[in-house]
Amino acid sequence: MEDVARSRAFYLRVLGPFGYRLLRDFGAEAAGLGTEQYAVLGLVRSPPGFPSTHLAFRVDSHAEVERFHAEALAAGGRDNGAPGLRPHYHPHYFAGFVLDPDGHNLEVVCHAP
Repeated sequence: MEDVARSRAFYLRVLGPFGYRLLRDFGAEAAGLGTEQYAVLGLVRSPPGFPSTHLAFRVDSHAEVERFHAEALAAGGRDNGAPGLRPHYHPHYFAGFVLDPDGHNLEVVCHAP
């Protein structure tokens, strides 16, 4: 990420409803988010042009997929696939996709019917 502060704010807003919080803060250089004692998502400053990545988060319901997608868009993310079934993966694969402020693809998926 080019701007750790911007990414920190984005991810806290988007993942906060799912219990994620800021666990480690290294200012403009890095931040760590997680749901318990240890950070499971590291946001680290990268040089411009650093390759993007795909992150997937599993949730328990279709409503949570829809909530994540809507919150990500409200926080400044860009739509990369509205919430819906993706039966080409499997019959119950319900996912939504958003690009974060640095262009990383975020997927939130529910595998339950």
